[in-house]
Amino acid sequence: MTVDAVLLMAYGSPDRLDQVEAYYTDIRRGSPPPQHLLEELLGRYRAIGGGSPLSRIVELQRAAVEAELARRGRPVRVYAGMRHIEPRIGRIVEGMAADGVERFVAIALAPQRSSNAAGYRRAVDAALGALGEAAPAVAFVDSWFDQPRLIDALAETTAEALRRFPDPARVRVLFTAHSLPARVVAEGDTYPDELAGTAALVARRLGLATYDFAFQSAGRTGEPWLGPDILDEIRRLAAEGVRELVIRPVGFVADHLEVLYDIDVEAQAVARDAGVRLERARSMNDDPTFIAGLADLAEAALPAAVAAVAPPTVAAAAGAAQRRGARLTHERTNPR
Repeated sequence: MTVDAVLLMAYGSPDRLDQVEAYYTDIRRGSPPPQHLLEELLGRYRAIGGGSPLSRIVELQRAAVEAELARRGRPVRVYAGMRHIEPRIGRIVEGMAADGVERFVAIALAPQRSSNAAGYRRAVDAALGALGEAAPAVAFVDSWFDQPRLIDALAETTAEALRRFPDPARVRVLFTAHSLPARVVAEGDTYPDELAGTAALVARRLGLATYDFAFQSAGRTGEPWLGPDILDEIRRLAAEGVRELVIRPVGFVADHLEVLYDIDVEAQAVARDAGVRLERARSMNDDPTFIAGLADLAEAALPAAVAAVAPPTVAAAAGAAQRRGARLTHERTNPR
């Protein structure tokens, strides 16, 4: 019997202060950060307790997806790897091959397709290329911005946050996601469109007549980044008379610095100064509805990994996967 597996891939984030400099250097493609930027980033991590919980949360997600698949009668191993910190995606893929995995589904824990997410594919491809004939077959889930249980989980957690207010109908909802350099739009990146699609589906589920969208956590690269910026939007809404606000990130699926500092500390401070009560919808982390959605993606895409070995079934497998909200590509076929 062929050995199947699932690989969850996350950006990675340091869980200790002594990891921050190496992490920052890695995301800068090997260029050490200026000291003032390093000290600023260290200060942000200190403000959220000295490190990010992302690695721990991804491990919870990995274990939960594995358990959910087993519950459904698909007992496959689920692995997790990071782009910018250990355990690295490449090392995990090598370990999968050593474990006898023959085909796997790769899912980036970022629902919307973007040019930035190509780094996950490159990490997998590099590891598979190094393995040569021993490389397993892989199917990549490229986009899942409208996966039904993702929308369910986003809507449920947003409704929870709205219920913290005396009159939820009077509360404005602001959806957010990580910004990217503005040039990606001219280069044909579908990221902004998919983010808008996710936000619209959640708003429709909640029956919101009005909502807003902002980008956050833009980098400091000296070039324009996608906007409007979250802090500017909070100030604009306050100037328009909004006094109660829920922020619902739709591009993040777990707590990490961009949630715990950029929203809970920085955006919260701007809201207080502007006279706005701000509540953040909780991150999905290992929420059962969200985990079921990831299991749906994996379960639907596993036939596509099989299809990478048996080409006649590609169309049927891809069709089934798309019905569960996964958009697939099939690469690195290595018939056994």
